[in-house]
Amino acid sequence: MFTVAHFGKRVVQSLYLFCGISRSWRGFSTNSDGFRRVEENLNVGGKSWDFGLGLDDQPVFPSGRRFFEQAKCDAGRALEVLFRDGPMFDAKEGLDNMQLRISEVLVREVLFRILTDISDANKTRNARLGYLFFRWCSQQENYSHTVYAYHLMMRIFAECNELKAMWKLVDEMIERGCPTTARTFNIVICTSSRAGLARKAVERFIRSKNFYFRPFKHCFNAILCSLLTVNQYTLIEWVYQQMIDEGHRPDILTYNVLMSAKYRLGKFDDFHGLLEEMASNGLSPDFHTYNIILHVLGRSDKPEAAYNLLNHMKEIGIEPTVLHLTTLIDGLSRAGNLDACKYFFGEMKRYGCMPDVVCYTVIITGVIVAGDMGSAEELYKEMINNGQVPNVYTYNAIIRGLCMARRFKDAFHILEEMEIRGCSPNFLVYNTLVRCLRNAGKLSEAHKVIRIMVEKGKYAHLISKLHRHRRR
Repeated sequence: MFTVAHFGKRVVQSLYLFCGISRSWRGFSTNSDGFRRVEENLNVGGKSWDFGLGLDDQPVFPSGRRFFEQAKCDAGRALEVLFRDGPMFDAKEGLDNMQLRISEVLVREVLFRILTDISDANKTRNARLGYLFFRWCSQQENYSHTVYAYHLMMRIFAECNELKAMWKLVDEMIERGCPTTARTFNIVICTSSRAGLARKAVERFIRSKNFYFRPFKHCFNAILCSLLTVNQYTLIEWVYQQMIDEGHRPDILTYNVLMSAKYRLGKFDDFHGLLEEMASNGLSPDFHTYNIILHVLGRSDKPEAAYNLLNHMKEIGIEPTVLHLTTLIDGLSRAGNLDACKYFFGEMKRYGCMPDVVCYTVIITGVIVAGDMGSAEELYKEMINNGQVPNVYTYNAIIRGLCMARRFKDAFHILEEMEIRGCSPNFLVYNTLVRCLRNAGKLSEAHKVIRIMVEKGKYAHLISKLHRHRRR
């Protein structure tokens, strides 16, 4: 670990000299969502730089294929009864007569299907039916709702814009002794943000004595990390000030989140000031700190400074990883410096790491945006030859590039290849293809893609958006 003096000399001063993280960034335009593109790809690639926010409370289910099959079958039957609810039929009485075996799997299946069925036309109905089933289950013997079940019900209320009902569910969780976790906070803050109540939600969690914030030292870091994932950058600054006012000392995690927020807000002087503040507090940059700095250097088109920083990392015993190089390449591609992207991509072996699917996807996307479809196809072939399996983001980039080149037959071929390889196209892939076909005046082909979506029974709640776009 660095001493304060060593850190100041080798990091802060060196960043002044060769990184230019200061007033040279003042006019730098983010015009973006920061790390979002690389973040999405990194999550798909099995990596994450979310500072330990992977706190989704997945339930633990009994083993046995027959148990799962029976639970799914019972879920289908329960939904049939629920959707019959009305003046002439009491769904609660119907559920009583079914003699269901209540389990976490059953509850998950029913609530999840109600959640995915929500549309603008049925929000009120689905919120009511979801809560009817949720409440009915809680009244059965030998069953008690888990945190996971509460979170699913909260998501249903959130999607249906039932903010008061969602908050009542949080209160109920606390009363029943269920921990309110970072996942709880994420659901609440996302919904409250849409209603303009984000700050009120944060204040409530800060005051809460039941907020379960492990592995964080205190609730402030848990809240800061959650706010970063939902792009509440200004609110991050406010929470940080509350944290200081209450006497909590920031740690490296706090600074990493704050630097990310400052960067995204375009406050580059503040960004550099945080590096100096870290040094004065005796804190050393960690894996994520360097990742953030490398991305900022890439976005500000400073490849030489990034090169020096990578070498500096090696000198102090922090080996650059594929994540660091990928983050840098993503930043440089956003800055339009394709030559630097290719250089650092080629240098990965020298740093002792090999490009993975995420890295390939980032550089493929970059060269496609730059209009170099030939290089993108070469990289795509190289990626497959090196044993890297394309993910949905890789395919979307290739399909988009082929459509930009008006090679629609090849785009359809990639779509077929995607499914053959077991990678299910997401809405983004279909939407890219439909949009490009329409822009090229190929309406019949665009309608064909929409028919494929309908036949597969996917994204029913999103297909209407494509039709609305068509009418415009």
